[in-house]
Amino acid sequence: MSEPHYTKGAILIAGPTASGKSGLALWLAEKLGGEIVNADSMQVYRELRVLTARPSVEDEARVPHHLYGVLAGDESCSAGKWSRMALGVIREIEGRGAVPIIVGGTGLYFRALTEGLSPIPAIAEEIREAVRAEVAAAGAGAHALLEAADPVLAEVIRPSDKQRIARGIEVARGTAKPLSQWHKEPVHPLLTGKLAKIVLAPEREWLRARCDRRFEQMLEQGAIEEARELAALALDPALPLMKALGLRPLIDYVTEKIDLSEAVARGKAETRAYAKRQETWMRTQMIAWERFFAQDSERLMTEIFSFIDELGLTDG
Repeated sequence: MSEPHYTKGAILIAGPTASGKSGLALWLAEKLGGEIVNADSMQVYRELRVLTARPSVEDEARVPHHLYGVLAGDESCSAGKWSRMALGVIREIEGRGAVPIIVGGTGLYFRALTEGLSPIPAIAEEIREAVRAEVAAAGAGAHALLEAADPVLAEVIRPSDKQRIARGIEVARGTAKPLSQWHKEPVHPLLTGKLAKIVLAPEREWLRARCDRRFEQMLEQGAIEEARELAALALDPALPLMKALGLRPLIDYVTEKIDLSEAVARGKAETRAYAKRQETWMRTQMIAWERFFAQDSERLMTEIFSFIDELGLTDG
């Protein structure tokens, strides 16, 4: 387990997809002498720059960016793994006298960093592989396997969520203790100190329009070719990367299962639905975070700069 780190000042920016998080982080980094740390579960993978809306090469050249495209698509990145990587990067950034700016839409990553996770031991790779093969082979019956291993956890996990089903089974088998019991263990934050916790919460219809427009921009920037290249790798569909928004419809298009208009419609719908789930999670799980509703970028930046200035994070 990583030792907690006390920060003299870090900025955390959460928000649903397409809410303007990356642009805000870049602006703050340039204004404050900061470095940006990714907290998005899809942007850690290198294969999909466009479809996961990673910062452009030009933006990455303006200020240092960390934990973007650092893992191969056939790897899994848990909240625990990400939080340990992030903590190391944050220490390095502060060692250079810069301000860490952690930005992303994965709420569980922020929770792992600021609240902590249950101290679950590492699971042996052979157990992980065996469980994932068993879950894949079981198909629709995989949820019954979880019910047998951890009935309490099974009550809150959807039968379609194969990744979480496999995780519950592998923890029960690998530790001889159900994951639902591990969740009751005391947890401790990895990052403490002076934290500016920001949630972007734009109006729903504005955000829906942004989601649609950004998906169209992704298509113009090469999302179809990315999907074609990833399809050629024939990765396990259960891998986290394969759940990237819009990827499955575009793969269906490049493999000639559907036409482009249907792929685009499905991709936009996936993006809007995901943004809605993020909004709900952040509203109910990030209660103590400061919420900003402005949609005009100039007003938003002014409000947020005033907020972090009041916390003393703009000194120096």
